[in-house]
Amino acid sequence: MEKIKMTTPLVEMDGDEMTRVLWQWIKEELLCPFVELNTEYYDLGLPNRDATGDQVTMDAALANKKYGVSVKCATITPNAQRMTEYDLHEMWKSPNGTIRAVLDGTVFRAPILLDCIKPVVKTWKKPITIARHAYGDVYKGTEFRIPGPGKAELVFTGADGTELRQTIYDFECAGVLQGTYNKDSSIESFARSCFNYALSTKQDLWFSTKDTISKKYDHTFKDIFAEIYEKEYKEQFEAAGIEYFYTLIDDAVARVVRSEGGFIWACKNYDGDVMSDMVSTAFGSLAMMTSVLVSPDGNYEYEAAHGTVTRHYYRYLKGESTSTNPMATIFAWTGALAKRGELDGNEALVKFAQTLEAACLDTLASGVMTKDLCGLAEGVETKPVDSLEFIRAIRANLEAKLA
Repeated sequence: MEKIKMTTPLVEMDGDEMTRVLWQWIKEELLCPFVELNTEYYDLGLPNRDATGDQVTMDAALANKKYGVSVKCATITPNAQRMTEYDLHEMWKSPNGTIRAVLDGTVFRAPILLDCIKPVVKTWKKPITIARHAYGDVYKGTEFRIPGPGKAELVFTGADGTELRQTIYDFECAGVLQGTYNKDSSIESFARSCFNYALSTKQDLWFSTKDTISKKYDHTFKDIFAEIYEKEYKEQFEAAGIEYFYTLIDDAVARVVRSEGGFIWACKNYDGDVMSDMVSTAFGSLAMMTSVLVSPDGNYEYEAAHGTVTRHYYRYLKGESTSTNPMATIFAWTGALAKRGELDGNEALVKFAQTLEAACLDTLASGVMTKDLCGLAEGVETKPVDSLEFIRAIRANLEAKLA
């Protein structure tokens, strides 16, 4: 068959470790044989981020704003151990945090459902979509070690010279200190993205923080959501027959576990990071979670909602077989290709992305799957395979559908 052509480049952000290996296999086996890939490539692997002083991450984010759609591989956010392992010049911040700060969007994460895999939480019958605020908080925070006794203060100096000052803590010993921030404008964008997404999918929207403890920071989120809902969305929600409500995050967790699913759960940045992993694992596997960042001005970034699978990568380097689940990474590509095709009016590209997703699901339904899913599947005889075997089984199904 003739390869499908692309008119506008897709921003491609390569990553680290085992997901970087999967990235190349996916391109070689599932994409390049069928699509004339047109991408603007950025290497966000940790060695290149270190070599460029992390400028490559900013360049990739700006390219996303230029072209509108990107696809991103999982990347390492270094800690002290990684500093030594990779001989880094600096403990670079999360590339996801940098990109999200530039795009100022909301991350929507939803599980990939299979009939043969039942959620661990028995009451869940419908998908739960996590809407994660993708700006600020600890991902753009400032922190340092306190060497010994002394006073820590929070100081704000206004543009007019007005100063606000408050003691954080009088340290009697060494400790740690962190400063985080957010902006009303970003919270407003987050709220509107969530309300719009709920209306477009006709799902209830839940929002949770801990305003009883964080009476300024978290309470601001609560108040902005409430104000925007009352002024701009209440009538639309009522007409659509869907509900918005706010509750404390600990109460939300209890409600989520008792629910049957089928709603959007909006969370602050860190809460959304944690809860999306919990939800995806309870639905089957962390590698079965789609993730898309949507900015207020209509830019999209697709990625897998998991990390770089370090343990499997070390095994891969030893020449051992690995059974890393590539589904979320494949769906990052299909999501980006489908959106690129939609924006460009390229129906062939949209159809290809949809066909590839169907081939993935059919492969799993036949019982051919990676080891993380074999113990969860019900009503089907499973055949555990390694990552490359799985990708090639998907290719066989894809070729049959395209024939």
